[in-house]
Amino acid sequence: MMAAYLTHQQKVLRLYKRALRHMESWCIFRDKYRFYACILRARFDEHRDEKDMVKATKLLKAGEEEFWSMQHPQLYIFPDSPGGTSYERYECYKTPEFYLDYWHPSEKAIYPDYFAKREQWKQLRLMSWDKEVKQLQDEVADNPKSELLPPARKEGDLPPLWWNIVTRPRERPT
Repeated sequence: MMAAYLTHQQKVLRLYKRALRHMESWCIFRDKYRFYACILRARFDEHRDEKDMVKATKLLKAGEEEFWSMQHPQLYIFPDSPGGTSYERYECYKTPEFYLDYWHPSEKAIYPDYFAKREQWKQLRLMSWDKEVKQLQDEVADNPKSELLPPARKEGDLPPLWWNIVTRPRERPT
């Protein structure tokens, strides 16, 4: 299995974005933030066309060390992000997928493509259920300590309990 390595450019861009996010926590007022963001951008643009990779790597390392020493101790968390005040606030409003079975045919006629695809998924679920359960039982027998769901083992097979991923409810109520 090959591991994905980040290129130098990706590392620089991620450092820049992290620096901007931490700067938002340091600078409460928008005009002050914009001023310091422009200075930060100028510092990054100063070495934008660096051709010497040894020097560029040293600059990146120095930038990461500076970021580490200057990062904010309590970073701002967006409300809808994990750890935010509104994270998963609307979980109680999510309805299970099987409620769609109780829709009136006139309501289902509004979304014919979706319900046609849903019927195909239901048929596929019925056909693959026994194989999925057998695979889960085999995985538990082989490795009882892991709670992770196993992936599909053969090409063309479905992973166990794929139905919950395909038919997950909408993220927010309308």
